[in-house]
Amino acid sequence: MAKESMKARERKRIALTDKYADKRAALKKSASEGDWDAMIALQKLPKNSMKIRVHNRCNLTGRPRGYMRQFGISRVTFREMALAGLIPGVTKASW
Repeated sequence: MAKESMKARERKRIALTDKYADKRAALKKSASEGDWDAMIALQKLPKNSMKIRVHNRCNLTGRPRGYMRQFGISRVTFREMALAGLIPGVTKASW
């Protein structure tokens, strides 16, 4: 399990990303047209409001690696849940 502080930090990044998404998009559009004021305003936004800084984590354990986007959980949690029969339609392969 990940530390609670890491999970909280990711939640904060997600909230900031959502909050500044529209403003960031408008400033980026203006900055691409050569507006220097927009470039400076874009740099003054919080760093954690950039979408690239959000890292996918398992919803249950907070594990940052082995994230399965389709289910929103890590591969370890996925395997445990699949073997326990908690994910409908998923069975262990055998041939």
